[in-house]
Amino acid sequence: MPHVTDGMPATPLWGAGWTKSSHSNPHGNCVEVAELTGGRIAVRDSRYPGGPTLVCARAEMAAFVQALKEGEFDEMTG
Repeated sequence: MPHVTDGMPATPLWGAGWTKSSHSNPHGNCVEVAELTGGRIAVRDSRYPGGPTLVCARAEMAAFVQALKEGEFDEMTG
């Protein structure tokens, strides 16, 4: 696997096991995540699978998911 950096194209991460949420809509408007070596998590837009990725530590992703569950960003969606 290549040297992974935040914002890099997803194309070099061809071996990553990308997973799409079961809540995805049929129009492909969703994100996909993949666990990388070293416990990091990559996130990409499913409509642009070769596009840029957001790469973060597992703890950062866990904190973000917890904030979503607690409604911290609800004002942004409605």
